[in-house]
Amino acid sequence: MFPRQIFHPSNPGKTPAKIRAAASALPSIAQSRSKGGSQPDHALRTIRFYFSLTANANFDPLPIRMNLESMLFSQGFGARRQCRALIAQGRVTLDGVACTDPDHALALSEGFTFGVDGRVWPYRERAYLLLNKPAGYECSREPQHHPSVFSLLPAQFATRGVQCVGRLDQDTTGLLLLSDDGQFVHALTSPKRKVPKRYLATTRHALDTAQLDALAAGVLLHGEARPLAALAARARSEHVLELTVQEGKYHQVKRMVAAAGNRVEHLHRERIGQLALPATLAEGAWQWLEAADLALLRS
Repeated sequence: MFPRQIFHPSNPGKTPAKIRAAASALPSIAQSRSKGGSQPDHALRTIRFYFSLTANANFDPLPIRMNLESMLFSQGFGARRQCRALIAQGRVTLDGVACTDPDHALALSEGFTFGVDGRVWPYRERAYLLLNKPAGYECSREPQHHPSVFSLLPAQFATRGVQCVGRLDQDTTGLLLLSDDGQFVHALTSPKRKVPKRYLATTRHALDTAQLDALAAGVLLHGEARPLAALAARARSEHVLELTVQEGKYHQVKRMVAAAGNRVEHLHRERIGQLALPATLAEGAWQWLEAADLALLRS
């Protein structure tokens, strides 16, 4: 699904031009950061992103250096003035101790944490989240008829620009990914990537062999030029269909089941790629995606 080897130290000609250009900027980045520079750097983020798609997912050429105010701002805790107010009021802690200096220098690396109003947060250069979406929520910042899924998340995620990685209908439940990393979102939603997604569909009528065979062979949907076939279709029970698709068409599962002669009464997404919805994650709850989870999405 993702490229496994894109950086070729022994043969720079095989390395994408974007990476070569970013790598050439590293010396100036180091010099800037040694002087306390705090602005996010596109070249360094580019290298980090491409290395995250390879086997060397832990590549980290430099620690990120910025002051406390900039760190809070990057994590979505408000405008800079609001971040300075949080610090001045003693509501921000480092290692459990309040820090009231907005210019306090930080070296941000793997495992760095900070506290805001008594809650400990990990520093994340990019946010990768997994939400167990309940029914009755829209995957939109401007919902029309139901609450937004963003109301289930801490407010700072919306502030830092987190977006849904694809969408689920308001009545569909299950695994929903969110991120503020545009390249990550594109990699998982682009039709060219063909990322498999597994759903459980509760059907109105009993499933039969003819329906399963039709879904596996391909059904023609209205407005489509060619039939769409499921990667896998099997009955878990008389009225529960396990269906894996990769195209991501509008209402695809519901339309495919209807074309096969049945009707979806309830739809639940349980897997994207090799990443499954954790059985221990309650409806409406969220968690960070860790390195092992991202590796499952790459595989």
